Amino acid sequence: MMKKISLLTVLLFGIISLAAQTSGQIANYGSSGLSNYSAASQLNTILGPISEAQTKLTKENNAIQGSPYTSDVFLPAKIFYKEENYGNLYYRYNAYNEEVEVKKQNLENEGIRALGRDKSISIISIDGKPMSFKTFIDKKNRTQNGYLTLLQKGQYRLYKRIDIKFTEGQKAQNSFIKATPARFSQFTEYYLEVEGRNRIDEVELKNKKLLNLVQDSKKEDLKAFYKESGLKIKSESELLRAVNFLNQ
Repeated sequence: MMKKISLLTVLLFGIISLAAQTSGQIANYGSSGLSNYSAASQLNTILGPISEAQTKLTKENNAIQGSPYTSDVFLPAKIFYKEENYGNLYYRYNAYNEEVEVKKQNLENEGIRALGRDKSISIISIDGKPMSFKTFIDKKNRTQNGYLTLLQKGQYRLYKRIDIKFTEGQKAQNSFIKATPARFSQFTEYYLEVEGRNRIDEVELKNKKLLNLVQDSKKEDLKAFYKESGLKIKSESELLRAVNFLNQ
């Protein structure tokens, strides 16, 4: 009960008001020094300030295609610390900044806070899939931190990551070459966590890539499954099917 009061304190005090919430634009939020809360010692900083946005906007180029958010609107969700439900809130995910923005109520004039990057915190949206902050290794063997959404539990845990990248616009060089607008581009990645291994690895949508990540004791079984089912992993649903087989 005391922990829930601490969370409520963090949610209600020190709210940051944002001047810009326009779709496809990043506001320069700044730092407000709200990341330290003695009342929320166990949660550390479950909520904190919106990060200093690395804005690319200028007076000459203020039209950006796409959005840094996976959804421009705030969606309902439940917030958990470990296994404990701390209540309801509204969130939207800024995949460009790797930041979850939250509101206690979905009111237009309510200030926006950022969810602390604590691996014990998870957001469970209306589809029932939890999203939390993780450390993972991409296909180029780079260790990264960011938010992953759990698609399937089990000995083989499958995650999904939405990554959004920003590309600078280019002015027209001459009358034959058109100007290119700045834009946000969205990409989807998948990651696999195998029980007993202390790592989460990116898995590409290919039979061989999944096969390379499974335990040796499962490799022959998976090969046989590929052959018998005729499965060719080229989509999320096909990857889920293969992971579901591994978890049987």
